[in-house]
Amino acid sequence: MSDDAIRPNLWKGASAGLAGGLIASFAMDRFQVAMGAIGAAPPGEGEPATQRAADRIARVAAGRPVAGDGKPAAGQALRYGLGAALGLAYGIFAEIRPEVRAGAGTGFGLGAAAILDDAAVPAAGLGPAPWKTSPNAHLYAVASHLVFGTTAEATRRLVRRWLG
Repeated sequence: MSDDAIRPNLWKGASAGLAGGLIASFAMDRFQVAMGAIGAAPPGEGEPATQRAADRIARVAAGRPVAGDGKPAAGQALRYGLGAALGLAYGIFAEIRPEVRAGAGTGFGLGAAAILDDAAVPAAGLGPAPWKTSPNAHLYAVASHLVFGTTAEATRRLVRRWLG
């Protein structure tokens, strides 16, 4: 049964998208670890943006920064939370506007890269503007988000079919 033969249901779409976002976050994380292991990841520019963002959130919410040894876990929690939220929204939009599924999730991944890495991260002061990023770093980010988008769509589609 194709996605188009499934009757639209926002709750099922949200559930499938949520699962897709979580699995896609894991896939993106593993992709980045693998790229680092083979020396294909660009050199980092200090703390990852997710860790800086988690620290900023902790300062606002709790009045103190994340402890140094807790920053990697806090950054990962933020990454997975954001991935889950993006996936949930994607799952809902995929129910309402099936054309967002075109390209097997590549549009979703590229959109996430553009909105997050190229706009939100620099606007929040968590990382450099895209024109101040090396071509290697930019390509790495785009490839990472393509893994995210295609995995989110494949998972969303599978879960959505399972939900009926």
